[in-house]
Amino acid sequence: MKKVPKFASEAEERRFWESADSTKYVNWKNAQRVVFPNLKPSLRTISVRLPESMIEELKLLANKRDVPYQSLLKIFLGERIEQELRSVPPKRAKA
Repeated sequence: MKKVPKFASEAEERRFWESADSTKYVNWKNAQRVVFPNLKPSLRTISVRLPESMIEELKLLANKRDVPYQSLLKIFLGERIEQELRSVPPKRAKA
């Protein structure tokens, strides 16, 4: 087994593990499964008022994909947020 190098930062360590083969540094046969029972989901419930027609159309689309309409709504929101973030140029800092 190779010795895991020391890292100056978490970012440096992340870059290392993105390309390194962990089996050369860790004996996975000795690994133990760990459970984190007290982790809380990172979801937050919100209320959004939508027109009935929009909800019905969303339910139709969700039914075609065999997913709950709330899940489809999360997918749609996530895709649109990513699209918007990619298309908006970063704000420049004022001098």
